[in-house]
Amino acid sequence: MSDTVTLLGIETSCDETAAAVLRRRADGRVDILAETVHSQIEEHAPYGGVVPEIAARAHADIADAVIERTLGESGLRLADLDAVAATSGPGLIGGVMVGMMTGKALALAAGKPFLPINHLEGHALSPRLAEDCPFPYLLLLVSGGHCQFLEVTGLGAYRRLGSTIDDAAGEAFDKLAKTLGIGFPGGPAVERLARDGDPRKFALPRPLLNRPGLDLSFAGLKTAAARVVEQAPLDDQGRADLCASFQAAVTECLAVKTERALQDFTSRHDGAVRLVVAGGVAANQTIRAALDEVARSAGATLIAPPLRHCTDNAAMIALAGAERLAAGLVTGSGLDFAARPRWPLDEASAQADPAYGGGKKGAKA
Repeated sequence: MSDTVTLLGIETSCDETAAAVLRRRADGRVDILAETVHSQIEEHAPYGGVVPEIAARAHADIADAVIERTLGESGLRLADLDAVAATSGPGLIGGVMVGMMTGKALALAAGKPFLPINHLEGHALSPRLAEDCPFPYLLLLVSGGHCQFLEVTGLGAYRRLGSTIDDAAGEAFDKLAKTLGIGFPGGPAVERLARDGDPRKFALPRPLLNRPGLDLSFAGLKTAAARVVEQAPLDDQGRADLCASFQAAVTECLAVKTERALQDFTSRHDGAVRLVVAGGVAANQTIRAALDEVARSAGATLIAPPLRHCTDNAAMIALAGAERLAAGLVTGSGLDFAARPRWPLDEASAQADPAYGGGKKGAKA
């Protein structure tokens, strides 16, 4: 196989049906030949959140068309690809299985390898879609389902430094939006209202802020905001003030813990220090600005994917597959891989010291 690899990536772990055709050159440069993201916002909006059964059905209905469109726009056929990659966990298991089985079928039909990709690894590598981001780096992965600090020392080499012990930041944003009835998806809705609000209006807690270590918690903050809503009806300004106060609390928690994480990371790594922030919450401009200030104060560089690649997308899945293929980390056909609803990046730490949860499906984080 040549050093240049071209892959089809498929992403269906939550409520976006996405496909991308990506070429990774021998020097590491990336060309996104085509990408499509089909959102399910309209299907889930009446419920104020993602309904797993609806998501799985919607993926099954549209996946073939999304892939066909993406291949057509790339100007390539399946036979022109080196492999097919698809998210195979973690995520909503029904949706994961739709994308994974579709990817397996296409790979089998074309006689190409199938690459099962960890959705979190896609996020971890996503900044490399747009710019040079060499290893090692400190990663803050902050999304609707995950919130954790990871030390990334190479492809497939991830060490968990801290994690939420309950809710992820994005989940907390979504729950506040649902409580206020301001729309779905919740994160962008809260951010929009927060622009016109007073972030000092409501004294909301900063859970675990003064506790040593890098673990995070957002369940108590979410509950405190819900109690504000229960105590008295809020007018438009009140809702804006609550959103601003909530966003300020999340931002402070992330900024303080990131400053601490950078101190730890810098003490163990020489040379340029890179702070990577990825995941849907990385699109929040207030949070991104605060993290940029933390990075500059620590002498580090903040690297974040373009906004369209912060949220779930297939380009990051194709990139993860391309990097693994180029590095020779692919063995076998991949067709026997079973979908995983839980799939921590640092599996050893998750099994030995789970941040929360566990059970038959494996450690949550």
